[in-house]
Amino acid sequence: MLLRSFFVVETFTSFVDIVLHLDRYLIDVVQNYGPWTLAILFAIVFLETGVVLLPFLPGDSLLFACGALAGAGNLNIAWVFAVLALAAVLGDALNYWIGARIGARAFSGRIRWLNQAHLQRTHDFYEKYGSKTIVLARFVPIVRTFAPFVAGVGSMSYRRFAFYNIAGALLWCVLLLGGGYFFGNLPLVRKNFSLVIVAIIVLSVMPVVYELLRNWRNDHGARAVAETKRHARHDRSPHPDPLPEGEGEQGRRDLHNNPVVKVQS
Repeated sequence: MLLRSFFVVETFTSFVDIVLHLDRYLIDVVQNYGPWTLAILFAIVFLETGVVLLPFLPGDSLLFACGALAGAGNLNIAWVFAVLALAAVLGDALNYWIGARIGARAFSGRIRWLNQAHLQRTHDFYEKYGSKTIVLARFVPIVRTFAPFVAGVGSMSYRRFAFYNIAGALLWCVLLLGGGYFFGNLPLVRKNFSLVIVAIIVLSVMPVVYELLRNWRNDHGARAVAETKRHARHDRSPHPDPLPEGEGEQGRRDLHNNPVVKVQS
């Protein structure tokens, strides 16, 4: 047990170190693997966007670091853009089909809390907000991985999904790669590259945190209102007058048998 805990901590520490120092590790990858670097980058982005079980792989930070390396002359920006945009489009397409083929069966009713009503609500949500959701989800870690899967589960029109999938992937690559390409090699950024990566990650997850806080506040407010109404109903409900002191057991029986009996003060 102790050995397993040590392995988990060591793995997590190594992963965090790689994410925070992507520029340094990417340079090593370029030097060691040469033209295969693009294949490695393609695989990372494809898996991060295409497999529901791998939302923890780097996305925004990886694109920014690739742009910075391209700006420094270590990578060809045109090839990087083409490869990563293709990986993002194909990854989301795979995730959509996984949701369409497997996800619908998860809502067959065999699992109590997954039912056709949930599936229909997902479908309605994506039919109403799908275009905005798919594009904006590109910039939100974890949500980026699950959005196409849920779109497939909800049976969203693939033609509509594909259009916004491509548009979102292109916008994602232009902004993140372009940001790294034009700003990633500024002296201030190079000196504080780890802090820049942290800032990118924080900015990426802020929409999720905001939604969680808003939902928590709404739920908390709804519970407070419900509790206030419950107390108000309780206060308005009739209560029997208290039995005066000295009435004894006979008075209690009389009050029970004749609730309109008057009690002297």
